[in-house]
Parts: sequence; C-alpha cells; structure tokens
Amino acid sequence: MDSVNTAASEEHVRNQVLTWFEQAWDPSLNLLKWRRRLVDSGWAVPSWSREWFGLERPAWVDAVAHRVIRQAGGVALPLGAGPGLAAPTLYEHGSDELKARLLQPTLTGELEWCQLFSEPGAGSDLAGLKATAERDGDSWIVNGQKVWNTSADHADMAILVARTDWDAVKHAGITYFVLDMRQPGVEVRPIRQMNNHQSFNEVFLTNAVIPHANVVGHPGGGWRVARATLAHERSFTMTRDVYFKPGAVGRVIDEARIEAEAYLKTYEWYPQRKGRFDLLIERAAARGDRTVAPTVTDEVMRTWTFERSASLTAQRARVVREQGHPPGAEGSIGKLALSEVARRSGLLHGRLSGAAAMLAGGSGDPVHDAVAEVLTSTPAQSIAGGTDEVQKNILGEAMLGLPKEPSVDRGVAYRHVGRPDADDQSPE
Repeated sequence: MDSVNTAASEEHVRNQVLTWFEQAWDPSLNLLKWRRRLVDSGWAVPSWSREWFGLERPAWVDAVAHRVIRQAGGVALPLGAGPGLAAPTLYEHGSDELKARLLQPTLTGELEWCQLFSEPGAGSDLAGLKATAERDGDSWIVNGQKVWNTSADHADMAILVARTDWDAVKHAGITYFVLDMRQPGVEVRPIRQMNNHQSFNEVFLTNAVIPHANVVGHPGGGWRVARATLAHERSFTMTRDVYFKPGAVGRVIDEARIEAEAYLKTYEWYPQRKGRFDLLIERAAARGDRTVAPTVTDEVMRTWTFERSASLTAQRARVVREQGHPPGAEGSIGKLALSEVARRSGLLHGRLSGAAAMLAGGSGDPVHDAVAEVLTSTPAQSIAGGTDEVQKNILGEAMLGLPKEPSVDRGVAYRHVGRPDADDQSPE
C-alpha cells in the first residue's frame, strides 16, 4: 500500500473510531464498564477476528484506534503484560476454551498478569530452563523457581514455561501454561536492586497445580508459543506511554489515572536505565571547565548522532509491524542501540560529575540524584530482555548468515546435559 492510500485509509479509520466513540463515551461509567463496552465494540483489538472481539482489520488499525480514543478524551486498553503479552499469545495459540475464559477479562483489566519465563540459570538461554511440570491425571504439578518477574506480587494469572519432557531435546521438551497465581504453592519474594528499587520479584513454585486445560498449544510445543510471546514483548516494552487529554474528567478518567500511576511506578527508574541522554546537552553546556568541555562536547554530539540514527531505525521497524509484518531481527538492532546509548551516556555523566557521581541520591538536587541513579541502573539495559551477546548472535545468524555457535546440547536428550541429577537418572 503506497503512502497516499495508507494516509487515506488511516483517515477513514480515525473517522470511524471517532464516530463510535462520540456515541459510546460516558465519563460517568466506572473503568471496568467502559472497557467492557470498548471490547464489545471491536475497537479494543480491531485486528482480531470478529469471533474474538475484533473487526478483522489490518494490524496497524489497533494503534490508530487506541490513539484516536485517547486523543478524544477516552481510555483504551490497560497497560501491562495482560493485554501486551498474554492476550495476543492466547489469541494466536490458545484453545477456544482458554480464549472464551480469559481474553475478555484480560482486555478489560479484570485479570492482571505476570510473565514467568526467566530462571536463575536460564535467562538469555531461556530454553535451558529447569522448572518442571509433571502430568497427574487432568492436572500438571509444577516445581521450580522463576526470577525477574514484574507484577508477580499482585498478579492474578501468569504465563509460564516449564520442562515437561527431559528425554526430548532442549527446545522440544518445554510446555507453555497459564498459571493461577493465587493458589497454595506459589511464593513471591521481592528483589531489591542495587539502585534501591524493587521492581522485580522471584517466584518459587512448590507443587503448584495447573489444569490440563490451561496448556497453551500442546505439551512439548511450548518453545514455539514462547517465541510468539517474546516477539510481542519487543514491541510491548517500548509502548509504556500514557496519555490523558488535558481537561478530561469523569469517574472513568480518575480510575484510569490511578491504574496507570500504580503500573508506571514499577518503571520509574527506567529513564535512568537508558542513561538519561536528555540531560547531557544541558549539563555539558553548563560545564565551566574549558579544558574539558571541548572533548565532552565532541562525545555528546557523537552520542546524539548515534541516538538519532537508532531512533529512526526503531521508527522504521515500528512502521513495518504496524503494517502487519512480524517482528524481525531489527528488534535486536534496536536493543543493542539502546544499550550503547545508555553506556555512552553513563560514561559522559560520570565525566561531568566527577567523583560526586558515586554519591547516593537524596542530595536535594534532582539532576544529581538522577545521575547517581544512572550509574547503578544502566548495566540493566544490556541484560534485560536478552543480553547484548545474545542480540549479536541473533543478528549474526539471522542477518549475516553466520553458522550457529557449537552447542553440547544440540540433538541430545536434555536429561543428559541439563538435569542437575542426570547421573542418578535412569531412562523412564
């Protein structure tokens, strides 16, 4: 579709959404009733099928519809892993029974979700997970530990991957589940980070029970489903923007603001994780030491150029996704670029502040406190969501056609390479 036709189509969609919104909007409703009205209309996820709350429109229509609703003074879908990760994965891979039971309350925000993927020994190498799920009649019994789990302390449900077949090869013995977080056997502990925030949790599973009906896909097919979730995660993590039209009032707006504030509190240190490049130019201009300022200015401009080119690459990738194409290796390029900007910015903030940058916050100077937090937060940018090393492997294999790295577990039953008590195991 050329740019002229695309613009005309977007204008048509905007008019349709606005016409519906002006008839449906009632700011006196509570947030749940409004979201149910939105979901029932099809404009919550217009790219989905009509059978499952959609209008069978192109993928880009979702973002346009949400933007129009917010700009008109309304409220769109809730933030979080529910609409961003769980719902699209269930829509694509879940059974009709799971969809009927979970999609609507997830889209309305009645159910809050968390993601139980990473483990202490399986973060970047997610397929190396060791949490186990064993079949027991119509249920699965789950044991193991998950870590870096946002919102696990208050989530109702979780998307979970666990190993169900130790005799299969590494990627083939994994199953994808929906787990009820509010049951015995699920223990959540907060993690205090070195920047003094507690944004994540670790989750211990001890004989937690999952009905067989909560398997997403089929037993042993969880890796394919997990990859679908990870593809959605690349775009989900970049869309935490919240917009309320100035002057918008009403019960639904008040409740949505409270909801957004609670959600965004988890991510209040994320600007520091990205390096706070936005503060660099002003700080460099205010620097009075002329013997240092020219070199600092040079490095600031190099970083600014790199940041702008990375932003344009990210915009191009976003347009491709909005046109309905699946995420590709460009997500790894964007991730690496963010890490590089964070590292360069952190180094420059340190040069501008000197030894004072090592002092903890609480000085009363918000800029200094932000810089102090940058230095303890930026390392996370190169780790979260897949380490820089993993992203480089993806690019090398997917874009440059380089051979895969040698692996001792390729083509071998995972029992023999991944299970701690492998020597004590006899074939079942």
